[in-house]
Amino acid sequence: MAKYKLHCFCQSGNSYKVALYLNCAGLDWEPVFVDFMSGATRDAKWREGVNEMGEAPVLDVDGRKLTQSGAILLHLAEKTGKFAPQNEDERFEALRWILFDNHKFTSYFATYRFMLSFLPQPADANVLAFLKGRFDSAAKIVDKHLAKSSFVVGDKPTVADFSFAGYMFYPVEESGYDWAKTYPNINAWIERMRALPGWKDPYELMPGTRIKLFR
Repeated sequence: MAKYKLHCFCQSGNSYKVALYLNCAGLDWEPVFVDFMSGATRDAKWREGVNEMGEAPVLDVDGRKLTQSGAILLHLAEKTGKFAPQNEDERFEALRWILFDNHKFTSYFATYRFMLSFLPQPADANVLAFLKGRFDSAAKIVDKHLAKSSFVVGDKPTVADFSFAGYMFYPVEESGYDWAKTYPNINAWIERMRALPGWKDPYELMPGTRIKLFR
């Protein structure tokens, strides 16, 4: 039995953050499929037994169920030493960027991607434009930062990089973003992350059926 069990599904970039970390860190883990697309996380029993917030990922370890990808990543880094910040200043920087990612980068991009490609009915064009604009504002900040830093915190990958990696490896047709054309420094960082031992595509790493895009 694996030490870590990750409740996840293949369309979830937030789940991918933790799955990719576990794989690249060489930790003993296995996925537990969450049937999000069929409403599993809205089920009262699931929320009572797995995560009251109704979200994936959830990490099962040592009889505890840990939630929120950023908190999980920091917990794992501190427990295992894998991809951990090396000192107090680096820990502050990693946390600072993880919070920025959760609030500005991943949040807007994930919502934009979902509404663009996974909703049965076309989303309001004004809503999509707003989400895309907010993401692009955040992406410009990250792209500028990565012009002078190989990874989010210095010259080695940390948990902050895995946080930002959540939705960066999904195919271009799901979001319309070709990173090499839009954000070259983010694209170069993506390739550095892809080169890490243990890297796998989200659709290969996590369970679930790849669903047909609506647009």
